[in-house]
Parts: sequence; C-alpha cells; structure tokens
Amino acid sequence: MPFSSYIGNTRRGPAAAAAGGGTGWGQSLLPTALSKSKLAINRKSRKRTLLVNFLFANFFVIALSVSLLFLLLTLFHFGVPGPMISSRFLASRSSRIAKPRKSFNRRHVNGSIAGAAAVVDITTKDLYDRIEFLDVDGGPWKQGWPVTYKGDEWEREKLKIFVVPHSHNDPGWKLTVEEYYQRQSRHILDTIVETLSKDSRRKFIWEEMSYLERWWRDASPNKQEALSNLIKNGQLEIVGGGWVMNDEANSHYFAIIEQIAEGNMWLNDTIGVIPKNSWAIDPFGYSSTMAYLLRRMGFENMLIQRTHYELKKELAMHKNLEYIWRQSWDAMETTDIFVHMMPFYSYDIPHTCGPEPAVCCQFDFARMRGFKYELCPWGKHPVETTQENVQERASKLLDQYRKKSTLYRTNTLLIPLGDDFRFISIDEAEAQFRNYQVLFDHINSNPSLNAEAKFGTLEDYFTTLREEADRVNYSLPGEVGSGQVVGFPSLSGDFFTYADRQQDYWSGYYVSRPFFKAVDRVLEHTLRGAEIMMSFLLGYCHRIQCEKFPTSFAYKLTAARRNLALFQHHDGVTGTAKDHVVQDYGIRMHTSLQDLQIFMSKAIEVLLGTRHEKEKSDQSPSFFEAEQVRSKYDARPVHKPIAAREGNSHTVILFNPSEQTREEVVTVVVNRAEISVLDSNWTCVPSQISPEVQHDKTKLFTGRHRLHWKASIPALGLRTYYIVNGNVECEKATQSKLKYASEFDPFPCPSPYSCSKLDSDVTEIQNEHQTFVFDVKNGLLQKIVNKDGSETVVREEIGMYTSPDSGAYLFKPKGEAQSIVKSGGHLLTSEGLLVQEVFSYPKTRWEKSPISHSTRVYTGGNTLQDLVVEMEYHVELVDENFDDQELIVRYKTDIDNKKVFYSDLNGFQMSRRETYDKIPLQGNYYPMPSLAFIQGSEGKRFSVHSRQSLGVASLKNGWLEIMLDRRLVRDDGRGLGQGVMDNRAMTVVFHLIAESNISQADAVSNANPKNPSLLSHLVGAHLNYPINTFIAKKPQDISVRVPQYGSFAPLAKPLPCDLHIVNFKVPRPSKYSQQVEVDKPRFALILNRRGWDSAYCHKGRRANCTSVADEPVNFSDMFKDLGATKVKPTSLNLLQEDMEILGYDDQAVTPQQEGRVSISPMEIRAYKLELRPHK
Repeated sequence: MPFSSYIGNTRRGPAAAAAGGGTGWGQSLLPTALSKSKLAINRKSRKRTLLVNFLFANFFVIALSVSLLFLLLTLFHFGVPGPMISSRFLASRSSRIAKPRKSFNRRHVNGSIAGAAAVVDITTKDLYDRIEFLDVDGGPWKQGWPVTYKGDEWEREKLKIFVVPHSHNDPGWKLTVEEYYQRQSRHILDTIVETLSKDSRRKFIWEEMSYLERWWRDASPNKQEALSNLIKNGQLEIVGGGWVMNDEANSHYFAIIEQIAEGNMWLNDTIGVIPKNSWAIDPFGYSSTMAYLLRRMGFENMLIQRTHYELKKELAMHKNLEYIWRQSWDAMETTDIFVHMMPFYSYDIPHTCGPEPAVCCQFDFARMRGFKYELCPWGKHPVETTQENVQERASKLLDQYRKKSTLYRTNTLLIPLGDDFRFISIDEAEAQFRNYQVLFDHINSNPSLNAEAKFGTLEDYFTTLREEADRVNYSLPGEVGSGQVVGFPSLSGDFFTYADRQQDYWSGYYVSRPFFKAVDRVLEHTLRGAEIMMSFLLGYCHRIQCEKFPTSFAYKLTAARRNLALFQHHDGVTGTAKDHVVQDYGIRMHTSLQDLQIFMSKAIEVLLGTRHEKEKSDQSPSFFEAEQVRSKYDARPVHKPIAAREGNSHTVILFNPSEQTREEVVTVVVNRAEISVLDSNWTCVPSQISPEVQHDKTKLFTGRHRLHWKASIPALGLRTYYIVNGNVECEKATQSKLKYASEFDPFPCPSPYSCSKLDSDVTEIQNEHQTFVFDVKNGLLQKIVNKDGSETVVREEIGMYTSPDSGAYLFKPKGEAQSIVKSGGHLLTSEGLLVQEVFSYPKTRWEKSPISHSTRVYTGGNTLQDLVVEMEYHVELVDENFDDQELIVRYKTDIDNKKVFYSDLNGFQMSRRETYDKIPLQGNYYPMPSLAFIQGSEGKRFSVHSRQSLGVASLKNGWLEIMLDRRLVRDDGRGLGQGVMDNRAMTVVFHLIAESNISQADAVSNANPKNPSLLSHLVGAHLNYPINTFIAKKPQDISVRVPQYGSFAPLAKPLPCDLHIVNFKVPRPSKYSQQVEVDKPRFALILNRRGWDSAYCHKGRRANCTSVADEPVNFSDMFKDLGATKVKPTSLNLLQEDMEILGYDDQAVTPQQEGRVSISPMEIRAYKLELRPHK
C-alpha cells in the first residue's frame, strides 16, 4: 500500500515531510534459486560428516582446549571486554579490517526440549525495555540523527553498492486485483521484459505470483520465453514468490503456508525456479512465525521494512539492522535465517538511498517534469544526468550511500529503487535505468572513490554480503551470533506494534472489517476439510472411474486455494482496502466456500459408500447440503432449519476434521420441538431442545428451536444421526427450563416451554466442573467458581472507545473506553440436560443495542466442552449512531499478571507482551489471531480463545480486553482515502478457560513466551476446526428403517494429542492421473507437534487425550485399509528435499525405517507420500 497518500495532495516542505514523503509502501522480496530439475544449485556443503563424528567423539577435550585458546586470543586482541553497548557507534568503520574468523563447531543435539529457550544477543523485549520512545527530532533524517563518516572507512574494503529496481504491486487496495492488473501491473511486467532485454546490466525483482500468473496467461509464447530467460540469467529475480505478500498480524499459519506454496509451486511448475530470498517491504509489523516458515521452506535471507521507527534507530545505532532471526524456543540454532531491516521511514526512493530524503528524492528520475508522479515535496527536483553535471550528481548520491552504509557492519550496501506500481512505461523505466547507469559509470571509473555501484537483485546483494562476511569477521566481542552467517547478532522476538511516526500506532488493522476476518477462517477450515476428503477419495480409489469425481473438482479447489491466498494480502485480511475491493475479496471467498461445501456434501456420500458409480460425475446433485448457509458474501451464516414433520426422519451427517475422536455436544436448528435423536444403529440418543433467540429486543424469540445432543465422531471421519418426529420408542428431546429478568410484562414465553421470573440480583449456570455467576441487572459474568470452591473473579465489561482520529490502520482513542451497559435490558437463562445458557440483550444509551450476548456451558460428560465457557457476542455497529466508536469486551480478573500477557502469533506460537507506561494506549494493543492469556505468580491462568483475528491488550493489572469491531468516519492519512463504514452484523465467539498450575508457581518476570497447556491447544483446535454438519435435502418416511448411512473411520487409531494435521492434501489434483507414470508420491501430509506447558495438566485426566507424540509416528499403520508408501520429508512449500537447506536436525529427519518419523515440539514437518488401498 502506498505512502504518497501520506503527503497527500498538499505539498509539504522538508519540515512537514516528517519522516516521509514520497509514495508507496511496501512489499516483500525473496531471491530465487533455480530448482534442481532445471538448473543445478551450487551450495556450500554445510556439514562434513567425518569431521563432525570426530568432533563429537572428542568433544570435551577439543572444546576445553579451544575455549582456553580462544579466551587468551580474545583478551590479547581486544583487552578485557567492556559492556556490550557502550556508545552510539560500537564499532567504527575503521575497525572493519579483516580479522581471523571465529571457527567453532556448534553442537546439535537430536530433538529439542519443550521449554528450552534460545540464547541470543538481542530480544525485542530488551529493546522495548531500553528505548525511551521520546521521538527526538534527528534533523534531515527526522527519526534518526545527523549521520557522518570520516572518509577512510572504505580504504581496506571498497563500498559495493547494489541498486535493486522494484515495483510494489498490491493485489487489491484502492482498486481490485483485476482492475490493478488491467490498468497497471500487466504494463509493468511488459515494461520489465522489454527494458531488461535491452541491456544485460539491468536488474529487477518481482514478488507477487498472483499478478505474474495472470500476466503469463495473457502473454505470447515469445514474451513468456523472454521472461523465463531473464530469470534464468539472473537479471530478474523472483523474491518471496508467494501468491501475495501476506499480512503477518492477522494471517493464520495455515493460510501463510498455503499462499506461499501456491505461488512457489506455480512458479516452479511454470518456469522452474524456487525463490530463496524473501522481500516484505509493506506488511505493518513482522511476526517471527514468518521467519520460521520461510526457513522451513528453504529460504536463506529475508528483507523487512515496517518496524517501529524508534526500534530502527536503536538497531541502527549499534549496527544491528542485519541480524540472524532465531525462534525463542530454539536452543539448537536450527531456525536461524538472515534478515536485512531497511533503516528509514518508507520503501520509496526518497527514503532508501540514504538518510536525507530531500537529497534522495532528486534521484527518483520518474519525478522529473513530464512524468505522472508528484514532484519532490522538499522543493529540489531530479534533473537529467549529463556529462556536464555527472561529477556533482554522483558525488551527492555517493555521499548518501556512504552515510547509509555506516548504519550497517559490512561494506556491501543495498539500495532499493522503486515504489508502488512503478516502472509502468518504457519511458519511466528508461529514465531510471539510463540516469543511474551514467552515475554508476562515473563512480566505477574513479578508483579514488573506493566504490563500485551497479544494478542488482537481492540474490546479488546477499551473496556478496555473505562472501564479505566470510572474509572479514564483523563479530563483536562476546556476541553469540550464529553458525549460519558469522559476523552478525542473533535476535528473537517479533515486531509488533508498528509505529511509523509520532504516536501513530498501527493497531487498528488488527480489528478492521472483523466480519471478513471471520470469513477468512471459515474458508480456511472448510478448505482444509475439503483437501482431507479429496485425499481420502483418491487414496481409497484405484480405478480410473472413481478418480473422475474428485479430479473434476480440481479447478475449483485450485480457485479456493487462490482466493484464500489472495485475501492474505496485507491490504486484504487486514481490512485496509476500499469498500468495493473488500466486496471483491468477499465475493471470491463466498464463491469458494459454496463450491467447497457442494464438493464435501457429495464426497461424504462416496466415503460412506452410498454414491454409486453412475452418479460419480460432478454434475449429479448431492442428497446433502451444508447445515450452515450464507445467502450472500456479506450475510451472517444461518442454520438451515430442519422441518421434522410428523412421520419423517432427517439424516444428519457429521464430519470431524480433528486428529482425535470428538465427543461433543452438537446443535442444529429445527422447526418443531416434539422430536427425538437416533444414531446410525437407530439407538436412542438423549437430547435437549431450547428456544432460538435473536438480536431483536422487540422479538427475542425466532419461533424455531435449537436441538442439542452429544455426538461421537471418529478422527477425520463421519458419523450419521437421525432426527425423527413420530413413532419411535425414544424419549422426546427434553425441554430447557427458562428464567427471565425483563422489562416485558407479561414476558412472551415461547411455546412449549415453561418460564419463571428471576427474583434475585445474581443468577448461576453450572456443570460438574464450574459454576458461573452473573449479575442479573446488567447480564454480565462476575466470577467462575471451581468444584473445589476456589474462585477466579472474571468481571465482564462491554465498553466503547471514542476515536475521531482512528482509521482503517491506526487506533487513536480519545481517552479510555467507557462502559456502555446500564441496569435493565433483557436476561434469559436456559437450563437443560446438555447446555446451560444465559442470553443478555443489554440496556444501553442507544435505542438499539450494538451488542447482545450468550454465555454457554456444556454438560456432555467427559467432553472437552465441559471445561470451557463459550461466549458468543452478536455485534451490530451498522448505523451512524456508532460513528467513531470502537467496541470492546473486557475481562477484569483477580489474577496478578502485572500487566504482562501472552498473545499468539499466527495461531502457531505465543509471544510475551508487556504494557508500558512510556508508550500510549494504542501502542499496547497487539494482534490476537486466536489466543491470549494472563497468568499470575500464584499460578492461575485465564485464557481467551478466538476463531478469528482481533486486537488484545492488558491495560491494567488483571485485565484482558479484546476489541470486537470499529466504525470510523475519517481516513487516517495512510493512503486509503476513506474510513471504515461498511460494518456488517456479525458474531464473535470466544472459549474461555480458567486453569491453575499444578506443579510450580512461575513468576511473571520470566522473559520467555509461555506455551498453552495441552487442554488449551485442544480447545483452540476445536473452536477453529469445528465439526462440519450436513443435512439431507429431503426427509425420509420413518417406516423405512434401513440404516442407509453408517460411519467412516479412516485412521487406525487417533493421533497423539499434541500432533496436529495442518493439512493432508493432493497438491496437484488436476495432474493426479498423469503423475502415476512419473512414480512421484502424489499426496502431502503436513504435521505440527504442538509445544505445550506441562505444568498445566487438567486434574485427573487429559480431556480425551490418550497419548502424546513422544514415540515416532508410523505412517505405515496410520490409516485403516490404506498403505502409505514412498514417504519422504520435504519443505513446507513441498519443493525442497534437501533437509539441510531447511535447517532440520539430520537425525530427526532420516526415517529410522520406512514411514517412521520423529517430530520435535514446535516443529512443522511436511512429507510426501503415496496412498494405496490394502489388497
């Protein structure tokens, strides 16, 4: 997303330009390696097996000798080391002389210990503790300081400058992806092919495969060949190569893997290259999950840009802008990846050549008069470079390059050259390439300048930098560094929350357009379910006839993957696009959701053995349909009611997407209350009926009923139930007992229920584990009482921030949130056999409340659900009454968390968060894609699980608050040009758990992230991967009692509880039949072994948890009636098979025997395999 917006149409002088000016913001770049199938990769052999064996055998003797020798040499060379950070510039440039390189072997131990922590030089927590956040004016580099150099820094090692031309193409922002393609991106790609072909010295990088794939479809064979040749000769590098440059705050790791794999696989299939450098110049903050996933995909280097301006300054002062990013749990250095952080305000040309934007802007030759871009806001404009002015111009530019290079350790310098949708015409591209070549020729022909400048790619830059780091040791005394690339510090942590200037924190986009953030996750779990079904359909099939149905769906499956991938773009899932673009994303996701549901409804018939050969075409309709339906892209999902007329039975089929058997209370909506539930053997199942309520205070009841029963569904399997009205020897569903506190008199009690009035100030609902106490006057939760009598105070509060300055990106509240709930309103409790519920339509200052909510507890008996409390909030900020309001729910507990809390990164790992008084409220808000918890020194933990990404904070001791929606009138000056006013009615669901630590109390002061408990992991998985319910389109006559449908149980036994199937898919379904000849495995299984906190183990049991993955997993007997063969490990993008490139510990990845694999806690592993039915 661009920044010109930032300057807007008013031209700002240098002072007003703050840190900024220019246009555009960012993208992510990654280098490309030609895949082995097309071009051999020359990689340094990273291990010498014999040497390693020898070293291990004599480890202690060698280690002791080397340590003593190293200590003596260090003291001799450096003297006694002082404190690590002593001055603004730790190592002056003159110290950049070749030193003998550290040579020591890092010892890797097989496997990792849950709870082990990385040893690093820098953590982002340390940086936050140290920085004062004073926003001192630094002069021309407003957010830095006046940068100087002596001039002799490059005498021993000349300055090597790589100018990297790029164009940031947002797949949707102010225009839709197709509008951008037609108006801009296709012309840019045409321009690149033409202008690079003229001169082999010209280089370029490209990131987004969504646009390249679209261009490739339109391009002539000659253009396709020209582009392929440019990639293969190194002039054009594909960096990142994902479908988009994904957001890193809201995206779930499933979707990140999907979107990168979709782009990388298309690229490899089409052109034969695999990217190895990542380029992420525009996401608004960075997650360490991304570093992990990229490393496990074979990426070697990353580039990032949008981090807090104070943090950039702190890192630049100590020459730490290039570092090795290591995961916080990684004690073995297997996750290390090299990172380059850009130092300045933006990725546009004024902010990339050096610290002075007024000077750099003069070298953006597309801003010369005659082009469409705005002139430089600082008043001095670029001019054509000629032989007459080249000496003066080159001197001015080289001065900026030298200043920028003093912020980094090496004498290899990266200068990006580009902006949003740049290089759109031949004239523009020629202006940049022509002028820069004249400047380069002048610099390179003057040896006294000690500099060499040329166009380059990321690969050129990182290769040269690594070569220099091999020759010259830039390590500081006492630095931990990394065995990957010596000479740079190691760092762990993440880069949220981003601020680009003053107190402008980008925490609003964690919540913007929450309706579509929810749709994103529904599409995700539906896609995963469809992929799993597709894998079983093809796995159990060994005749060409039964391949037709699944492979005929291949086109729509690919479209669904790409529509999910597209929405991961950093202006998609973020909620930061124009209204019509949001609509375009929404329609794409809605279309795919419908396609997937239709496919699944047919697939269940095949898997249950009831869809016959002749009906296996994609055309014949299914007998089933999804129980939850959406009428259009922006409508809330509704339960399709089951008519249940007398004498009829309705078939319900449940799909369990989990790796373990699910025992769970399930719910459907029915039109009649006099009904019974039977299982597939026509055995009676106890059930409960309760009235369906709605967000309408004039009519609380819909007239329909919610039917609940406890179901048991095999892992990854199907089970059938029947809903029957009529002559069966089963008890009817028991009716819930209703109690109310309401302004209505008389209360409209729905038939056939009995209602009684609540006459006390508090009311309770409970199950065998916990009692939940509510205040009747305001309908809010007050506390949780455990079976043993211990209590956790959880005072629920619903509040609003007033925020006239907030926008799609920024959260800028005026003061603190104010409670909106008054005494009065409507409260209804419903108690029954399986579900107890409190529904509240609160009284607020508005005639129509913006929120109503239900709290449920379950009594299924020995189910995971029994251990949670379900909070469902219905939110409607849909009219001007709520302009400039941001709605929150806050849980005020008695847990002494000292304003420290933990929130997840991308649903993959936890990050420790601390509320700082030195930064404003909005800077203490963090992303919450799926989980947040607080914990006290006495060992109590309170967790909130979500099924969509939102924003979270702990602003006072014991508080956890989550923002639900925001409606904002104004643009916040970041280029979008509008507020967020397209709010939809929506439902947010949380699962809350109160746990107590049963081993030792753990002080809040520990700086490392904490893992969720095993219970917490399973609760989150059940919320995010709900049971899929399908219902028969037509009822059957009750007299026909033939059990038509049984169950489907594909796993030989449930998987261990800490092992999660991220995805089980056929990567290339359209090529499935052709791949038999190639003899390559056609299935892919991606597994994640969860890291969990063993201190938090639910007393007495592990909630249906039979085992954990301490033993190797055996693929050969994982499936019932299916044999898994040709199992081999691969990268997470399914393209690399050299495990060393991916950083995995060798011993862990070599299957001890065919099909047996060990996975360390926290690791995600991908395997390719072939499936065949047992004879």
